[in-house]
Amino acid sequence: MDTMSLIINLISGAIGGYGAGAAMPEKSLGTVGNSLAGLLGGGLGGTLLQGLMPALAQGGGDLSSIIGNVAGGGVGGGLLMMLVSGLKQAFAKA
Repeated sequence: MDTMSLIINLISGAIGGYGAGAAMPEKSLGTVGNSLAGLLGGGLGGTLLQGLMPALAQGGGDLSSIIGNVAGGGVGGGLLMMLVSGLKQAFAKA
């Protein structure tokens, strides 16, 4: 994974985490928490996408790789934010 792909994944992950928190206020971790969980999830999601579908996330500046990085980062960021929120709520009940 090149540096540009990683930056795109991290930024789209932070946006995905923030968007997931805004869409589900009961699961929100706050603006900073949503963005940090999304940032981490974006990096992980992009790495997984590159491993599973290397042609889509091959890096570089072409449109298909940018779209692949944004999709992987955004979805990964939103999913990790929801996972962290669910774990937080489960531990709060215990």
